Amino acid sequence: MKDDVTGVILVGGKSSRMGPDKAFLPIGGVPIFEKVLEVLKRHLEKVILIGDRPERFTRYGLPVYPDLHTGSALGGLYTGLHVSETPYIFAAPCDLPFASADLLQYVISLREGYDVVVPMTGGDPEPLFALYSKDCLNPMRELLAAGNFRIFDFYPRVRVRRVPESELRHLDGTGKAFRNVNTPEEYERLLREEKNDR
Repeated sequence: MKDDVTGVILVGGKSSRMGPDKAFLPIGGVPIFEKVLEVLKRHLEKVILIGDRPERFTRYGLPVYPDLHTGSALGGLYTGLHVSETPYIFAAPCDLPFASADLLQYVISLREGYDVVVPMTGGDPEPLFALYSKDCLNPMRELLAAGNFRIFDFYPRVRVRRVPESELRHLDGTGKAFRNVNTPEEYERLLREEKNDR
């Protein structure tokens, strides 16, 4: 168990494209949020939630902090770093039904000497399943103050370890570790695939 990294689950999305709260949509009979939570708890001693409407998550007994900068994932990351008591956070969204504990553990294992460790897929970063250090706070704050919510726009100002897809492929047994759920169509497709895989 890592005690210098806090798990941060971003639960602030409004599910505007989905309709129902996507965090609690079941995949294989288990709410997606609980799948993400189980992955983080497997390797991290502390897990906190960032987002509004904390009453949705009361049953889990986890600290829930409101966004200090609402309306963006960057604001959620900033809040997670700001309130955490550890030098690092590992951030994950609440809608990642196939999140990989092995992949999480590997990304965290690369943290020495870096402020960001971010997986890459198809040449693009996956900034919401990544590790961040407290040294990211000032660059994040400046982006937010400028109204820029693109997470990776602060990367040039910190030490970043980009983890190429080729380095991660053997850790993602399903090939779907970064696949999230944003629309009813995506959810229905996942349910169909799950049924066909049985």
